[in-house]
Amino acid sequence: MDESKPRVLIVDDERSNINILGNLLVPEFDVVVATDGAAALNRAFAEQRPDLILLDVMMPGMDGYEVCRRLKADEATRDIPVIFISAMGEEDDEALGLQIGAVDYVTKPFSPPILKMRIRTHVELKRLRDHWQRLSTVDGLTQIANRRAFDEALASAWRCGIRLGHPLALILADVDHFKAYNDHHGHAEGDRCLYTVAQALAAQTKRACDTVARYGGEEFVCLMPGVDLAGAQTVAQRMGAAVAEAAIPHRHPIVDGTVSISIGVAVVVPSVDLAPEVLLVEADRRLYEAKRAGRNRLCAGSVDAPG
Repeated sequence: MDESKPRVLIVDDERSNINILGNLLVPEFDVVVATDGAAALNRAFAEQRPDLILLDVMMPGMDGYEVCRRLKADEATRDIPVIFISAMGEEDDEALGLQIGAVDYVTKPFSPPILKMRIRTHVELKRLRDHWQRLSTVDGLTQIANRRAFDEALASAWRCGIRLGHPLALILADVDHFKAYNDHHGHAEGDRCLYTVAQALAAQTKRACDTVARYGGEEFVCLMPGVDLAGAQTVAQRMGAAVAEAAIPHRHPIVDGTVSISIGVAVVVPSVDLAPEVLLVEADRRLYEAKRAGRNRLCAGSVDAPG
């Protein structure tokens, strides 16, 4: 699991409260602060998201309850544990906080040692959940994303593409003559081949939003939001070159050389009138063209907008 310091976001409009909580946590946690609801949401949605949020209820403008509702309504932040820390100690106040998604509700004044233990517990549970979530979305053989992770990334990228009107690119790559490779070299070498190919493909993407995954068997995919056809072809060409540079021997008589890949590239601007599957169908069609044309090459095309 991640050994870096857990990040805790303190949200309170009173500087004295921030100082008390910060002094309690700084030796053990990476502490960031926000003094209003809008700033809290910006911090929560940042690239490096907090592992836990300590949230005051009464703040000017957007109160803590509304901040929590918005966090829990978004897929990107709904799993961040929220602990309310408030002077509002009525039973109804606590019930509302827990009902809208907080994991705990602490009333002021609080016991620093007990609060710190509660924070440790919830952070540890969050990190444990994150660890098992990562394991469930990683292909055990190749150590890149698995089909489940790709399906989730495609659904998310499709929704984002509809909202922003940006293109979505997909690269579908297949190891050429892989059955022959397994027959000649054995399945253990076949596994090593797939791992090497996967790592070569993954190394060609630089953006955190790109997803390289094992699609199934000897097929791999790369999903790239906001990338047009020319950009996707450039990445696909780098992938083909990277596999060639790996120089994995393929000694079956039909090849007697090194392992190569065939690639299909497709791009679409997501629309409510289309389903995400059209992108997969187009990439698969282009991959078939590359195979039919002799393998070890790429073919590319765009999905036509619905008329």
